[in-house]
Amino acid sequence: MEAKIATVSQINGYVKKILDHNIILNNVWVKGEISNFKRHYSGHLYITLKDESSVLKAVMFRASAQSLNFDPSDGMKVLARGRISVYEAGGSYQLHIEEMIPDGVGELYIAYEQLKKKLEDEGLFSPDHKKPIPAFPKSVGVVTASTGAAIRDIINVITRRYPMAEIVIYPAQVQGAGAAESIVRAIEYFNAVKEVDTLIVGRGGGSIEDLWAFNEEITARAIFASEIPVISAVGHETDFTIADFVSDMRAPTPSAAAEIAVPSMLELYNRIITDKNRIVRNMTGRIENSRLLLRRFKMRTPRDRIDEYNLRMDSLVKRMAGSVKMRAMSLRRSLAEQAAKLDALSPLQTLSRGYSIPTKEDGTVIRSAKDMEKGIEFTLRMKDGSAECVVKE
Repeated sequence: MEAKIATVSQINGYVKKILDHNIILNNVWVKGEISNFKRHYSGHLYITLKDESSVLKAVMFRASAQSLNFDPSDGMKVLARGRISVYEAGGSYQLHIEEMIPDGVGELYIAYEQLKKKLEDEGLFSPDHKKPIPAFPKSVGVVTASTGAAIRDIINVITRRYPMAEIVIYPAQVQGAGAAESIVRAIEYFNAVKEVDTLIVGRGGGSIEDLWAFNEEITARAIFASEIPVISAVGHETDFTIADFVSDMRAPTPSAAAEIAVPSMLELYNRIITDKNRIVRNMTGRIENSRLLLRRFKMRTPRDRIDEYNLRMDSLVKRMAGSVKMRAMSLRRSLAEQAAKLDALSPLQTLSRGYSIPTKEDGTVIRSAKDMEKGIEFTLRMKDGSAECVVKE
């Protein structure tokens, strides 16, 4: 029987057909450590996977490589899914990788750490870029979901601590596909209209998947580019996101963010009372010291020095009176400035600019159209009076 003679190409082609039609090898997961990693200018990735005793060449073409959320590197242990095929020209078989994830560490965690290092190296977390949070904001913008505990906590805290501050809410998607883009649009909107002094960007707690919109690069860069100071309020106290590092101030919870954003009226009032009492004590002390000084000089009896002491006393009294007068004027100006600030933030000033405030019969302010219904009676307060109204529609 005459032996059949095959060419090298025929043998390689035959083996390739066998491997390409093998059901098991056509869709297989392979676990190994990356070595000899190379990224071709075309976008293809060339890898050698190895374990304790063997190696397997692999390639990940550009179309599949673009879906990676982490940067492969030598020494990284991975799980790779693909098919075994033959490179006919080289006479070697290799794994054509279609999907690859880190082995033992979540893919999202790897992506988080890599983005964090990238942005930190670019200086986005530097304290030099942090903007101060306004002490007395006239309005506060809030970027979060329109429903849920986060928005309720923020509204309750701001209303209780600093009721004259206006709250402007931009309802944003904070979880799932498109959430990062929704947050970015909200931040860009507030920077375009410039109607708020401070921004609170956040949501309640959750898993790393739930919070991932705040770990996206576009979200971080939008916060960094914001001209309005941003307070991040993402998750609970133990959760840190990329947004926390790049924002101007990080709050552990939405409620804490609201406390950072506005001062407490009660604390301001107590501070004014404390300053007033300190001024009174200082002035009383100086006057008492002057009286003691006068008594001490009056007790001196040598006649030849009485006239000298009287002259010195007159000079000291004049200087004291002038000092007390200047100090009192300075304190009056300071007190007037504080009073002017409070007056500028008063709801009455808001009415004087043409706004009006709807209230229920018990005096509660109606903040939303959802609080009204057909037939309800309410009072509309204006700068020069009020009107009793009824909702028709």
